Amino acid sequence: MAQGKSVSGSPPSAVPKPASQLDNMLGSLQSDLNKLGVATVAKGVCGACKKPIAGQVVTAMGKTWHPEHFVCTHCQEEIGSRNFFERDGQPYCEKDYHNLFSPRCFYCNGPILDKVVTALDRTWHPEHFFCAQCGAFFGPEGFHERDGKAYCRKDYFDMFAPKCGGCTHAILENYISALNTLWHPECFVCRECFTPFINGSFFEHDGQPYCEVHYHERRGSLCSGCQKPITGRCITAMGKKFHPEHFVCAFCLKQLNKGTFKEQNDKPYCQNCFIKLFC
Repeated sequence: MAQGKSVSGSPPSAVPKPASQLDNMLGSLQSDLNKLGVATVAKGVCGACKKPIAGQVVTAMGKTWHPEHFVCTHCQEEIGSRNFFERDGQPYCEKDYHNLFSPRCFYCNGPILDKVVTALDRTWHPEHFFCAQCGAFFGPEGFHERDGKAYCRKDYFDMFAPKCGGCTHAILENYISALNTLWHPECFVCRECFTPFINGSFFEHDGQPYCEVHYHERRGSLCSGCQKPITGRCITAMGKKFHPEHFVCAFCLKQLNKGTFKEQNDKPYCQNCFIKLFC
């Protein structure tokens, strides 16, 4: 019976990585130069691969590097002569450093590379920190905050400050509270003659403030004889109201009683004067 034979073989050799190939080539080159009697002086030890540097050298972060080994920690691209940033002893290209570590603008979410505005517990590009209503940049007066948004002084008060019951504009400083609303002091006046109220005394009609005369005029309670307010007894005649002492004959000026007068051309007369003048 034929005896089976086992077939043995060595595993395929691993394909060297590009960096390893380059290191091997440099090592072989240095060995060949030494054999030819050409002395090579190492320019330092590479901070990445820990091998001597015979050719070009990069000096950075207090170390020396093969140019191909001085790469961005994040993207692994060779930094070369480009600007780089160091973080925790590691090099980063400019783009990755800012994307990873720079503060971000709340408005555009982009990294802030230069000047930064810190406000509302957030960071902003200076050109992106402006009034949420009108888009204007803030001047020396600064800004006002409402619900996490920044507003210029004008828009803030126009939108959120209480409004005057007279002019409807925003109230910024002193005010008067009356008739369930607020007023600029200069706007709290009689709605008819615009006279300020002495000692703050006023009369209300249909939710608006009036002086005594115009209050009674609006209510129809001015005496048709003296044009002054009637606050006590009154006589109503000819569709008008009178103080009792002012309801008099238009000719002899004697006081009349409501039931004993004659009317002519919208004027009251006593019985005797009416007969003398018109009969």
